[in-house]
Amino acid sequence: MRLRNITGSREMIRESGFVVHEPEEMRGRWKEAFGSDAPLHVEIGMGKGRFLMDMARLHPEISYIGIEKYSSVLLRAIQKMQEDPLPNVKFIRMDAEEIEAVFGEGEVDRIYLNFSDPWPKDRHAKRRLESRQFLKRYDRILKKDGQIEFKTDNRELFAFALEELPEAGWRAKAVTWDLHGDPAMNEGNVMTEYEERFSSLGNPICKYIIER
Repeated sequence: MRLRNITGSREMIRESGFVVHEPEEMRGRWKEAFGSDAPLHVEIGMGKGRFLMDMARLHPEISYIGIEKYSSVLLRAIQKMQEDPLPNVKFIRMDAEEIEAVFGEGEVDRIYLNFSDPWPKDRHAKRRLESRQFLKRYDRILKKDGQIEFKTDNRELFAFALEELPEAGWRAKAVTWDLHGDPAMNEGNVMTEYEERFSSLGNPICKYIIER
């Protein structure tokens, strides 16, 4: 369970230089924020930032933005960045529903969705980051050849995510219900904290890569 209440977390976030505090002002101008023409990759629901920062170390030629809703969780990522600053990483504290206010049309090259909240009740389906409602948002901010990568150990959520693709005009480029048992899709895989925890319990990890 994610920690949500740490006294003073919002104040510490406001003082952090790793966080973009007025992201709407950077809409369409993120290359300026990084001072680079590098491709822009975004992780939505980055948690404590392990995956994002590991990716940034492996790929210094790419600019990474991590989006996290909960202040106390984002604070953990900030603390990690203080220990090992990465010039190609920036954080935003925001709700993913506002993503179109932050990124311009076709501005993002790739989106990562890792172990998203499953919102298990049917009436909350549109809140799932893999829903057709969110896929339409991603469609507008992604480049025409942009892709989305999604990983989860929740098989019901994964089945739902696959069912949403044709409804939103997307198609699967690659799909596996057992990532670590799939040599092709697991090649070069960078694990998240949840992925390491759940796979150690014997839970198969599902993954898709989708495009339009």
